[in-house]
Amino acid sequence: MKKKKVCVLLSVIMTVVSLSACGGSSGGANNPSNTPSMDVKTNMDSSTNNAGSADGAASDRYISNSVQTAQKEVSYDMTVTNAAADFAGVPDEAAESYKWNTEEYNAVEEPGFQSVANNPLSTFSADVDTASYSNIRRMIEAGYSLDAIPSGAVRIEEMLNYFSYDYRLPKKNEPFGVTTVLGDCPWNGDAKLLQIGLKTKEIDFSEAPDSNLVFLLDVSGSMYTDDKLPLLQKSFSMLVQELDRKDTVSIVTYAGSDRVILEGESGEHKEKIIEAINELEAGGSTNGSAGIETAYALAEQYFIKGGNNRVILATDGDLNVGASSESELHELITKKKESGVYLSVLGFGTGNIKDNKMEILADCGNGNYAYIDSISEAKKVLVEQMGAILVTVAKDVKLQVEFNPAYVKGYRLLGYENRALAAEDFDDDKKDAGEIGAGHMVTALYEIIPVDSEQEISETELKYQDNKSDAGVKNGEWLNLKIRYKEPDADESLLKEYPVTEEDYTSKPSEDFYFAAAVAEFGLILRDSEYKGDASFENVRELLKKVGTDEDDYKDEFVYLVKKLQKATLIE
Repeated sequence: MKKKKVCVLLSVIMTVVSLSACGGSSGGANNPSNTPSMDVKTNMDSSTNNAGSADGAASDRYISNSVQTAQKEVSYDMTVTNAAADFAGVPDEAAESYKWNTEEYNAVEEPGFQSVANNPLSTFSADVDTASYSNIRRMIEAGYSLDAIPSGAVRIEEMLNYFSYDYRLPKKNEPFGVTTVLGDCPWNGDAKLLQIGLKTKEIDFSEAPDSNLVFLLDVSGSMYTDDKLPLLQKSFSMLVQELDRKDTVSIVTYAGSDRVILEGESGEHKEKIIEAINELEAGGSTNGSAGIETAYALAEQYFIKGGNNRVILATDGDLNVGASSESELHELITKKKESGVYLSVLGFGTGNIKDNKMEILADCGNGNYAYIDSISEAKKVLVEQMGAILVTVAKDVKLQVEFNPAYVKGYRLLGYENRALAAEDFDDDKKDAGEIGAGHMVTALYEIIPVDSEQEISETELKYQDNKSDAGVKNGEWLNLKIRYKEPDADESLLKEYPVTEEDYTSKPSEDFYFAAAVAEFGLILRDSEYKGDASFENVRELLKKVGTDEDDYKDEFVYLVKKLQKATLIE
C-alpha cells in the first residue's frame, strides 16, 4: 500500500451502496465490490496556460491547465462540499484560485486469483466508459506524483477501452466481431495473458436513426471555472455542428432549480442552439435531481419510436440539493431508464468532481461515461466517436468465461470490479448490463495460471464434494467465452460462444496485445496493486517499444504520459 499523509480524519462512514440493479455488483460469489468506500485525495492547484509546452502531443491539450504546487490529503464529512483551506505557503496573488480538492471516488477492491476448481465461471457486464483514463491523464498533466493519484480513480477497464485496436469486424447480421489472443503475461512469468476484444461497425451518423436529444447542463456555482462551463459550451457547440434536420434538441439547465432553455428545436437551427448554449452562466446550488426529472420528461415528450432517445448530462457531479446520494441517484435513474431513454454522462472540471456519482448515473442509465478535460477530448468523444455515444448497437451485453481445469488452475480478471455479475445473472434477461454503441470497442484481459505453473492458487476445502472430482476435458480448449446481448429494441437475449484453444496461444502476439498489456500494467502501477508482480515503468516502456504509436495520437500520448509520471516519480 502507498504511504500517505493524512491531515484530517474521516468524519463519517459512507453508506454501503449496492449496484446490483444496474449491472454493477450482484452479490455473487465472484463479486468483489459490493461495498464501495471513498478514496479521497486533496491537493491545491493553480491554473496556468499550457499552450507553450514543449511536450509534444500534450502541448495544446488544455484551455487552462492545472499545475500542482502543493499537495495535501483530507478525509472529510461528506455533507460538507468545501473544507476550510489552509493557504500557508501559497503565493498571495494565487491564493484565491486555490481550493481544497473534494473529488470523490469509489474505492476499488481488487479480486485475487480465483481457483478454477472452486469458481470455474467468471461473469461480468460489458463496459465502454473511458472517463478514468482521461481523468488520470489530467492529473499527470497537472504534475501529480504517483502517490497523489487516487487509487479509486484507476479503473483498468476504462483505461483499456479508451484506445482503438485492430479487432475483427462483425460478420453479417452480427452486432460485433470477437477477437481472442493468448500470450505471455509481461509482469508475471508464471501466468499467461488472455486478451478479449469486441468491436462494432462504425456508422455514418447522417445515416443513423433520428435523434431526440436533451442536453442537461449543470450551471451551478461550482461550474464557473474555465475547465467547466466554458469548456462545456465549446464541447456542445461542436456536437451541435454535427446535427441536422432529423435531430431534435432540447436544453435543460439546473442550479438551485431547473430551467428549460430550448424545447424540441430542430438540429437544423444550429445557430439558435449554439447561441442558447453560449449565453449560459454559472451560479447557485446544484439540484441535479430536479434537472434529471425535467430532462427525462422532455425526452419522453419528444420520444422517437425506433430512434435515438437520449439525455446527455454534463456536470462535475457535485449535486448537493434534492436526491444527491449514490443510493438516491441509483434509485432515480434505475426507474427513469424504463422509459426507453438512455443517459450519457460527460464529466468536467477539477477539484470537486464527483466521479462516483457520475459513474453510477451512466451505468444505471443505460449509457456511458466520459471525462472531458480538453477541447481535443471533446472532439474525440462528441465528434469522432459520436456514433458510439449516441447510437446503441447492442444492449445488456454480458460476458461469461468458463475455464477448463484440464489446462487452467487459476485466473484473475483485470478491472471490471464494478461490473462483476453472479454466474446465474448471465442467463437472466431481467438482469441489466452494459450497452455498446456504433464504433465501440470492448477490451478485457485475464491473467491465467496454467495447470503446470509453479504459482499456487488457494482452494477452498469443500465439505460435500471433492475439488479434484472434475479434472476437465483434454480437448485442447483452455476456456469457453460466452456473450449474451439484446438487440436495441428486443427483450430477449441472444447467445454467442467462442472457445479459446491451445492454438490461440502465441509467443509473438500482435502490437494490440502488447499495447493493451502496457496499459494494464501501467494501471497496476497506478493502483500500487497487490498483484502487480514485476510491473514497473521500465517494463511498460519496453512493451511500448514493440508498438508503433506514431500514427495514433492517443497511443503516442500514452507513451508521453508514462515517461512524464516516471520522471515525476524519480524526482520525488
